[in-house]
Amino acid sequence: MDIEGYAKRALRKDPSNEVGLKAQLASRILEIKDISSERVHEIVAAVINEAKATLNVEGDVLNPTLSGVSMGEFGVGSRGTGDFYVHSKLGEVIGQTGAFVDSSQLDDSGVIKFGDDYLVVTIDGIHSRLSDFPFLSGFHVARAALRDVYSMGARPLAMFSDIHIADDGDVAKIFDHIAGITTVSELTGIPLITGSTLRIGGDMVIGERMTGGVGAVGITSYLTSRNKTQIGDLIFMTEGAGGGTVSTTALYYGMHDVVEETINIRFLEACEALLKSGLYRKIHSMTDVTNGGIRGDAREISNTADVKLIFEEKKMRALVNPKVLSMLEFLKIDYLGISIDALLIIAPPEHARDILETVRAANVEIDIIGSVEEGRGAEILVNGVILNFSPRFRESAYTPVKKVHGEENPRDFEDMRASIEMAAEEAISKKRRILEHIKGNRKN
Repeated sequence: MDIEGYAKRALRKDPSNEVGLKAQLASRILEIKDISSERVHEIVAAVINEAKATLNVEGDVLNPTLSGVSMGEFGVGSRGTGDFYVHSKLGEVIGQTGAFVDSSQLDDSGVIKFGDDYLVVTIDGIHSRLSDFPFLSGFHVARAALRDVYSMGARPLAMFSDIHIADDGDVAKIFDHIAGITTVSELTGIPLITGSTLRIGGDMVIGERMTGGVGAVGITSYLTSRNKTQIGDLIFMTEGAGGGTVSTTALYYGMHDVVEETINIRFLEACEALLKSGLYRKIHSMTDVTNGGIRGDAREISNTADVKLIFEEKKMRALVNPKVLSMLEFLKIDYLGISIDALLIIAPPEHARDILETVRAANVEIDIIGSVEEGRGAEILVNGVILNFSPRFRESAYTPVKKVHGEENPRDFEDMRASIEMAAEEAISKKRRILEHIKGNRKN
């Protein structure tokens, strides 16, 4: 619980009801913390004083840019059209970077030229619903970070982590989480070398919630970024059993045995085989099936490379772990709209046989699931019928709570998008004003 946020919302709503706020806030805190009445009232008084001191501020640096649209309303983080739109705006706010690959290209990693090689950097956040399962969250986020580096054709060199646990969280969560990360580290030989550990919001967030992320850095002399996809290429996919998303589905629907299916490093082993063989230099593009599932990846590749992707549903279905697929179908969850932890490879037809043989030799299943054509967007062949293949507003609803929120665009989507557009423009303008101010002070 964010007690600072609670206090500020109440003060904005009714600044005159400070007595009532103190009583409400004290009650909320005592639901979580086992402390004396005297102690809780000291905390409440301090929280309200701090909230009042920062409620009304002036100046460009202190005044936040607001859109009036919340993260949940617009589906940010839910890996659908709303989330993709916000990420496209992030690239605009960041501006020209001079990087070889940056956020504007919607790839999962950034790339800069490093002498004759390319330095690849990525970071992945832990799955929010795995807060109560620190080892599992650490395992899957470490694997996700390495996937993103490998997908660029780079060999990961090292990992770094960032862990934030709320005030009442058990200290041992840190150890359990790190054990999950370093399990992947020891399986792959890629060390975790540094990181940060903090409380969420310091004294202002109570409860046991954990969040954070794992980053990775790698190096390569040949990139397999999405923008290298070409017309005439074939699309390959490896087997997938899911990661954090599938684990979350299994946990929150009480099908806990399915979690075990996700504990593997087959994706990483397939990539390592391609790197060791040198075959990755024949590949145009690689990506992991994560954000919004294959639906989301297809859209991002199409937009980045200006091509059209055609998929065969029957072949994709055959590559999904049977136990995972059975769970998803039983729960009526679209497996094409969530992360299944598969590797997509896009390469010229003349290298198909070598790619298939090399990956299969690493004991990882793989098949050709589609092709790249001239045009835009994506289509999928289902039972002999070609259908449009695009992401929904949110990724496939894979928990009971997500099913309540649904997957379709809200009625006021266009109005919200216009507000977010204005907020992005204001953030860019604010950045320019601050830059001019700082540069002006330097001259003086």
